[in-house]
Amino acid sequence: MTAEISKMPKKFDEHEPRPVGPIPAQDGSTLPRLVGVMRRLLGPGGCPWDREQTLETLRKYVLEEACEVIDAIDSGDRSAIREELGDLLLQVVFQAELLRKEGKFAIDDVIAAIIDKLVHRHPHVFGDMSAEDADEVLRNWEKIKAQEKKAKGKTGILSGVPRSLPALTRAQRIGEKVARVGFDWEDQKGSRAKVSEEIGELDHAIEKGDKEAIEEELGDALFALVNLARHVDVDAEGALRRTIDKFTKRFSHVEKRVEEKHGGWGDPREGHETIPLATLDAYWEEAKTLAKTSQK
Repeated sequence: MTAEISKMPKKFDEHEPRPVGPIPAQDGSTLPRLVGVMRRLLGPGGCPWDREQTLETLRKYVLEEACEVIDAIDSGDRSAIREELGDLLLQVVFQAELLRKEGKFAIDDVIAAIIDKLVHRHPHVFGDMSAEDADEVLRNWEKIKAQEKKAKGKTGILSGVPRSLPALTRAQRIGEKVARVGFDWEDQKGSRAKVSEEIGELDHAIEKGDKEAIEEELGDALFALVNLARHVDVDAEGALRRTIDKFTKRFSHVEKRVEEKHGGWGDPREGHETIPLATLDAYWEEAKTLAKTSQK
């Protein structure tokens, strides 16, 4: 019992100095501090909100924090990336602590597992296998991953793609995985032709007015576009995010002009006239011109 107690980490004391070494010397040795903070929050006299949380209630925060990391990366703000990575790391430590209390595993088990996985999946670094380029590394990775899943009773190349991923990201990951075993167009021409084929089938479904067929063909067309994005080395999710951001910025200009020139959108139900589309289009073109000017 004495030996077990001596192995317990030191209780976090908020009054003690918390030095951080220079960047080249940092090696993750401060992680126990975060574990200590989490144990204080979850322990007697800790935070009531934290102590009420479960793995299920924390699910949404994992997704939210991961998305905020992506937003920070897109912003190019390094200090924001540091902050959001910390928030995401907190979720890892938080959930590991909940599971430690269940007696299932703890943070060191999590770290040991990922180290074992990395060593096993990089035989060209830690073993005697060779890999000439990044593509070969990825092919080897998928083969090793498939062997691991088979050993666990899980089969199927696509079984490791989370269903909860955003649809475009999931589609692109699926395309990448099947391509690594040879199930793919030889070049981007075949992928581009497939887009035209699917758009043609979508047009036919629209002409027929078959809503179920329209949904199916629209899905096929989107999937084909994602595959084309992969072939031309474009991240489909990122491309759509940037387009949405661009649209949002331009429409903000339209709203600003509507407020300036018309006092707002008004409400047709109260007898207000709808602003003509031609007028809105003119404001939209203004926004495009301003965007081009600001890029010069």
